[in-house]
Order: sequence, then C-alpha cells, then structure tokens
Amino acid sequence: MASESIQSVYATALRNTHALEQEALQAMERQVERLTDYPEVKQALTQHIEETKRQQERLETALSGLGESVSSVKEAVMGLMGSMAAMAHMPAQDEILKNTFANSAIEAYEIAAYTSLLTIAEAAGDHASIPAFRQSLAEEEAMAARIRSMADAITTKYLSLTTSGDAAQAST
Repeated sequence: MASESIQSVYATALRNTHALEQEALQAMERQVERLTDYPEVKQALTQHIEETKRQQERLETALSGLGESVSSVKEAVMGLMGSMAAMAHMPAQDEILKNTFANSAIEAYEIAAYTSLLTIAEAAGDHASIPAFRQSLAEEEAMAARIRSMADAITTKYLSLTTSGDAAQAST
C-alpha cells in the first residue's frame, strides 16, 4: 500500500470538510423554510447559513491554493443527505426537537472536522489558511453553544404547544 503525501491527505480533508458544510447547509435551509413558531431558531439558522457559505469559500480558497477543487460527487451526496435528514423529521410532531438534536450533532461533527483540519493544514505547511480555519472553528463553536443555550427554551415551547393542543411542529 503506497503512502499518501501530506498534500493529498490535506486535499481530501478539505474536500471532506467542504462536503460536510454542504450537508449542514442543506439541512439548515430545509429547516428554515418551515420555522414559524420558533423565530429564535430561524434567526440563528439564517445567520449560520451565511457563515456556512463563507466557510465553504474559505475551504475553496485553500483547495484552489493546492490546484484542487471540490468533489462534485461528495457535494451532491452530502447535500442530498442534509436535505433528507431535515425532511425525515418533517412528519414528526416533535420535528423541532429532532432538528435541535441533529443540529447539535452536526455542530459537534464540524468542530471535530475543523480541529483535525487545523492539524493537517499545519502539517501540510498551509500557514496562510490556518487563521481562516480558526475563524470557521470559532463560528462552529459559537453555533454549538447557541444551540445548547436554546435547547431548554425550544423544549419548553414545544411542551407548551403540545399540551395546549396547538401544532408543535416546526411550522403551523
């Protein structure tokens, strides 16, 4: 088995992280379409959608610096997975709770991906991209904290809507 070069491993990590961002983007966009009873969640996701687009641009810049580009196949598959994950929760009465759990998990995954990417970028000698990846990591950590801070209020509102007989789904 031939060993891969650091540059090859780095390009793969960049593509994988970009595809992960595509999955998250698609999931958030599907959720935002349905959020009417939870404006605080809609606002947080809308803001993070814009951050995610900038994060993808940062990854594309690093890939371009290597003479590489994103993987169309990975992008398509991951984007479809994100859309399907959000759509899978739609029929559930507790859609908002399931999406909150999924969003928390996605943020944890992205935090781990950027932490690893920073190590790989350092090993690959791409010191120019490290500040951009640190910024992306900080944005993911902030979103993870925001989701955690909203979980109690989301659950309380869900309980209130459910026990009052109102629709407790993400939208009404």
